[in-house]
Amino acid sequence: MTQEEKTKTEERIVDVLKTVYDPEIPVNIYDLGMIYKIDVKDDGTLDVDMTFTAPNCPAADFILEDVRTKIESVEGIKTANVNLVFEPAWDQSMLSEEARLELGLD
Repeated sequence: MTQEEKTKTEERIVDVLKTVYDPEIPVNIYDLGMIYKIDVKDDGTLDVDMTFTAPNCPAADFILEDVRTKIESVEGIKTANVNLVFEPAWDQSMLSEEARLELGLD
């Protein structure tokens, strides 16, 4: 996979991640800042590090499966390894400007 192909694949991954929502928050997980790493490998394997806004998120299983399913639907991705991490801990500074506006924080 060329660097250009990786870049286009990463853009498509961001697009699908913007369709994943925590049922309790009206903002997608990407704009919430819950995605820490997107790493596309040459063999079509993808490593994603993500977190939750709270460690005891009641929708964790649903969100993780939604992320995995949607990422694996992206052309060029064979397997998605979704790693749940809590370092660094999520906080409001990770919100995109769009998310801050949507949540009325600005």
